[in-house]
Amino acid sequence: MPMAIQVNLPICFRRQLRCVARAVVALAALVTLTRAPVAADDAVVDQVRKASAAYADAYNKKDFKALADQWSAGAELIEGGSRLAGRDAIMASIRAWRERHPEAALQIVVADVDVLAEPLARVAGVMRFTRRPGEKPIESRFSSLRVLEEGTWRLAESLVAPAHAAALDELDWMLGTWRSEGADGPAVEAIYEKTVGGYCILGRTKIKPKVGPALEAVEVIHADRDSGVVRCWVFDSTGARAEGVLEADGSTINRSMVGTPSDSVSGRSSRWVQVIVPGGDNHCTMHAIERSIDGVPLPDGDPVHLRKVH
Repeated sequence: MPMAIQVNLPICFRRQLRCVARAVVALAALVTLTRAPVAADDAVVDQVRKASAAYADAYNKKDFKALADQWSAGAELIEGGSRLAGRDAIMASIRAWRERHPEAALQIVVADVDVLAEPLARVAGVMRFTRRPGEKPIESRFSSLRVLEEGTWRLAESLVAPAHAAALDELDWMLGTWRSEGADGPAVEAIYEKTVGGYCILGRTKIKPKVGPALEAVEVIHADRDSGVVRCWVFDSTGARAEGVLEADGSTINRSMVGTPSDSVSGRSSRWVQVIVPGGDNHCTMHAIERSIDGVPLPDGDPVHLRKVH
């Protein structure tokens, strides 16, 4: 049997060895404690990625029940300048968009999943919409917050920023020449076209009332590069000007405008909301509501029914 050899170390060196041993034990315990959370985070990332893939699959299959289950009841969707609150409003917008684009396909590429806490995860990536097979995809950046509810990772919040030029693609239906219908109101002709490489929509409108001079207006519609918010500026032949933001909910477009009225008006500030409702079959309605000058309310304007002639 080998003999045990006892080595007498200096007291200070023995103390150092004991400190090193304690540090090794503490490090081993820390590694053991952190293994489970890392594994848990990996599982969450995998579940969230699968939920995102399931969203795209349900969208492409037009499975609205499965899509609705992806959103929490109080979810919020912010896309460009538009904000939708609640699952019902979000689903109504998605349904309306799908009806206008029945051949559309969606691809979701998840770039990052950040597990914030046990029931929360922040997801960021890119969405690519293709309206028809073979067309160039419309790309948008997104950042979403998913929350674990009853075993399902649902969307509680989603912020979508369309690509710069692609943000205007939702307004392609407006391009062309429109004329008013009916003989009761003024004669209206509006022409919209894309210009400067597709980064801007230029509109020209002529309004000929039954009595009085005709009015002409020039309109510029442009999307913000970073946020995708669609803004517009309007100038008319009376000297009035206004600017605003276009917000869409999938079925209507609300254009909230603030500006300066013509020289013939004593007020200094004018406000109104123009509601634009696509009617299908090359028809739409424009209606000015919530009008005011210097805070004094004015009656809503009469709806103008337009038909695209070419």
